[in-house]
Amino acid sequence: MSSIDRSLSVGGTRTYEVRTYGCQMNVHDSERLSGLLEDAGYVRAPEGADEADVVVFNTCAVRENADNKLYGNLGHLAPKKASRPGMQIAVGGCLAQKDRDTIVKRAPWVDVVFGTHNIGKLPVLLERARVQDEAQVEIAESLEAFPSTLPTRRESAYAAWVSISVGCNNTCTFCIVPALRGKEKDRRPGDILAEIEALVAEGVSEITLLGQNVNAYGSDIGDREAFSKLLRACGRIDGLERVRFTSPHPRDFTDDVIAAMAETPNVMPQLHMPLQSGSDPVLKAMRRSYRQERFLGIIEKVRAAIPHAAISTDIIVGFPGETEEDFEQTLHVVREARFAQAFTFQYSKRPGTPAAEMDGQIPKKVVQERYERLVALQEEISWEENKKQVGRTLELMVAEGEGRKDDTTHRLSGRAPDNRLVHFTKPDQEVRPGDVVTVEITYAAPHHLLAEGAVLDVRRTRAGDAWEKRNAAEKAKPVGVMLGLPKIGAPEPLQAVTSGCGCD
Repeated sequence: MSSIDRSLSVGGTRTYEVRTYGCQMNVHDSERLSGLLEDAGYVRAPEGADEADVVVFNTCAVRENADNKLYGNLGHLAPKKASRPGMQIAVGGCLAQKDRDTIVKRAPWVDVVFGTHNIGKLPVLLERARVQDEAQVEIAESLEAFPSTLPTRRESAYAAWVSISVGCNNTCTFCIVPALRGKEKDRRPGDILAEIEALVAEGVSEITLLGQNVNAYGSDIGDREAFSKLLRACGRIDGLERVRFTSPHPRDFTDDVIAAMAETPNVMPQLHMPLQSGSDPVLKAMRRSYRQERFLGIIEKVRAAIPHAAISTDIIVGFPGETEEDFEQTLHVVREARFAQAFTFQYSKRPGTPAAEMDGQIPKKVVQERYERLVALQEEISWEENKKQVGRTLELMVAEGEGRKDDTTHRLSGRAPDNRLVHFTKPDQEVRPGDVVTVEITYAAPHHLLAEGAVLDVRRTRAGDAWEKRNAAEKAKPVGVMLGLPKIGAPEPLQAVTSGCGCD
């Protein structure tokens, strides 16, 4: 943030709330929006208070009825804003990038509209809207600065997203993301590794490398093996215990990446590989540059190199022109691949995409019936695959807020190396989010595992220390803890969502 931006900090104790919709990219962007606002003097509103001075919507244009949901929420805030002088509403993200002036026309009480390329301008735009008493709409057509240089209020003290690229060079016919986030732009490897090292110094022990097409990393800098090299470089960072990445594309998933995953101890045995459809004709219509044989070949290679890998996917049901035979091919791939988890989507038109204008749109009733069959099959496979975990001894990183029933069941929750969610018996000694426990799996359900016996071992970690330090600081002073890329010198003191947006 420039010195000019900093001078525009709002006086007093104005509060903010960021409401996030969509994929992991939006989640991480919202961390930056929070960091920008806190850097400008705002304070996060108490959770559930429903009284923030500034409400920011970070929108998604991929989800069905995204615009209806946004305008419904904006309509709910209209009377509240009318009764509270000084309250401001901002709309950003993919839907803002797409709809631009339409938002202010349909909801004239909105103060700021900003796009995916200029999130760093939010505090300036809010101040300008306040001073000029009129809506500010600013949509940049290309990236102004790589977002990772912005202040960030990370939601977790022990796990962090790290963007390695923004944008996408693919042209999938169902997806509008490339038009909204632009062409792929890669960060320099040195900048990525510097951010990871800074995060580890702050106590973070797990990072997730993030990109719209993460394994295409290097195309912008002319190195086809850049992603595998980056994974191996992460393996050399002392104190970094877990490395994950999302989301890759089958087209760019090469053998050197599989080798790097298998040979780098802190790269976790987990892979999210979007399928979208098992039918070659449908994949061609989707403009997906792989076919069923290629996809299953990748799965086979990964399983050979990493036998305990948990593989998840995205699948779209009811794409225009999909026949019953095409759908059966998708079911075939699901049976062969035996995904640990699948994020399933019913196709719906997205204005501005080629698929929206295609012939052969499938009736909703047919799409629903196929969707239910797919979900039933995947539930059965997920349960069978989880049952194979019973009897295994696993190391879990203790998680925060992932077990909704933990208080009533006297359990805690954590993530296994392959990212499976495990609920375990609360031990007598203190265990903090970020600490590591060793447990034996005793029961499997389709979407989680249980370890009902006594915890075998508890390892207190620097990540747990960071969580404890952050909690103490936030209780003492109700402002966000600024995390992210530190300035030169000692680092400042020291969070997932659905898989993708269904478009990777």
